[in-house]
Amino acid sequence: MLEEEKSPATIEKYLRDVTKFLQWCCFKSPTKTIVLGYKQDLLKHYTVTTVNSVLASLNCFFGWQNLMHLKVKNIRVQSRPFFDTGTQLTKTEYLRLLTAAHNKKNDRLFYLLQTICATGIRVSELKFISVSSIESGYATVWCKGKVRTVILPDSLCSMLSAYCKEQRIQSGSIFVTRTGNPVDRSNIWSEMKQLCKVARVEHQKVFPHNLRHLFARTYYSHEQDVVRLADILGHSNINTTRIYTIENGEIHRNRIQNLGLIHMPDNSTT
Repeated sequence: MLEEEKSPATIEKYLRDVTKFLQWCCFKSPTKTIVLGYKQDLLKHYTVTTVNSVLASLNCFFGWQNLMHLKVKNIRVQSRPFFDTGTQLTKTEYLRLLTAAHNKKNDRLFYLLQTICATGIRVSELKFISVSSIESGYATVWCKGKVRTVILPDSLCSMLSAYCKEQRIQSGSIFVTRTGNPVDRSNIWSEMKQLCKVARVEHQKVFPHNLRHLFARTYYSHEQDVVRLADILGHSNINTTRIYTIENGEIHRNRIQNLGLIHMPDNSTT
């Protein structure tokens, strides 16, 4: 994966998936039956999207080991015309998370959440938000072998500049640990989960990538421009971006009900 220039986050994710599989089968030599059993077990606990993501990791590993006979098929799912409101973070809930972080005096998390949500960057791209980038209003982000320019809103730059002065951060990445290293996904995930109860937000909605989702849905609802959104998010395939243009189920239900294709019988006539 290093030779193929995969991103550190991708490598970490694949290694994590393969390790969990090997632990599940007690490090026995896997057979096709064992792999299929693991696939079924995953479906009991995770969404189809997550399961397919894990299967991609395993199939990559099996291919590298020349164990082609162990590869399994992804689960095919027809695209849904609406998203599940039970997993999507709303703007109101996002604001409650910010209030909770502020009340806990966790300034780093308070500004970090806003940085992701106001720009749509991935959590792995936070390290590119630096002192020099807030001075220029632009951040140059490298991810998945691509480079793109991310616009930082003026109001965000002002807040982050004040934060840097308070924390005496004069150069380099803004969101760092006490040792000066960029914060990683696990640190952010853990700190966000601690806000759930006081912010009154369901646990399954609170994770870093959902902030990117909220940015994308909010941008599309304002601009209705999926091509520009794909560029902003750094997607090579516009079909990846289309998931953010899906409306919630209630809006979709109302539109179908308003088609006027249901005719109730008139019981008043004989």
